[in-house]
Amino acid sequence: MVWLRDPKFRVTGGLNPGPKGWGVRGAGQWLVQSCEIVVVSAAALLVIISVLLAAFILYALFIDYVWAGNLHSIESTAGLQEDVGQVFAGVLLLLLGLELLKSLTSFFVGHRLQLELIVVVAMIAVARHIMLMDFAHLQAASLVGAAALMLALAISYALVRKPSANAGESR
Repeated sequence: MVWLRDPKFRVTGGLNPGPKGWGVRGAGQWLVQSCEIVVVSAAALLVIISVLLAAFILYALFIDYVWAGNLHSIESTAGLQEDVGQVFAGVLLLLLGLELLKSLTSFFVGHRLQLELIVVVAMIAVARHIMLMDFAHLQAASLVGAAALMLALAISYALVRKPSANAGESR
């Protein structure tokens, strides 16, 4: 294995093989990058299919609800709020999938996770959960917990976003 010590066979910047092959280190890096590409691509494809399927189902449920004549069953603003809240929760679910796809794309392109996108996905998920809570039968501790979680995520978002905003101003 004397050839491993020879500088012309080492991979320095990218994954360019030397004249007689990759070398052990270069092959390992290639294997790791290949696995990352396969896993992230498969995850992105899964999210894309899920979002498209969820959008189709959301529209089908909405159209079925309207065609079944259920609009006449809404007799109060509370009923309207409940029905529209379900639609909004479905839309937030779609946004959750799109933000997750954005995060995967960002990782795929830059090979790094953007904490800001992860916090946004978490905020959307918590907001959707809060919208689906049954406030009539909810214990106060659950509501306080959800509010504290949303507050913590909002503060996290502000702290994560602040360095990005300052970096853009200094240019």
